[in-house]
Amino acid sequence: MISDTDVAKLTMPVSKRDHIQGEDSAQATLVEYGDYECPYFGQVYPIFKEVHKRLKNKLLFVFRKFPITQIHPHAQHAAEGAEAAAAQNKFWEMHDYLYEHQRALDDVHLEQYAKNIQIDNISTFNYELEQHVYAARVREDFLSGVRSGVNGTPTFFINGIRYDDSWDAESLEGAIKNTL
Repeated sequence: MISDTDVAKLTMPVSKRDHIQGEDSAQATLVEYGDYECPYFGQVYPIFKEVHKRLKNKLLFVFRKFPITQIHPHAQHAAEGAEAAAAQNKFWEMHDYLYEHQRALDDVHLEQYAKNIQIDNISTFNYELEQHVYAARVREDFLSGVRSGVNGTPTFFINGIRYDDSWDAESLEGAIKNTL
């Protein structure tokens, strides 16, 4: 039997600082730590989108950045690009675009993606990316993951408890529904 001390728990609670999709009244909260260059999350991304669509109002989704820079050289800058887009109210558009185009995350492509999602001020986006304005914000997400026992991506937490089962739609959706 698994004891309460054997279960990995989310150490930083969900708050207004997070990027959130869904209603506060949702019955379940799914926090994901992800790396925009991670091929595993690239495989899970469409599965998660399907589960999210099915559960609609029952699920509050939170995304936190966990760039594994030792093996994904563009992950950090892509995460900073997502934050620069967030500053112009385009986080989710950039988030989706990065996963849908994760094989090309160099700075030239990040600028093109920002244009494609119609960032209001591309000069500001480029400046913030060049100056690493959001590096500390990305690091904060990363460190919260480390403190929560995240050591790879994607890593999910359902209502604050790490989900360590299969990433297929039925298993993930079933685990979320079990918490409802």
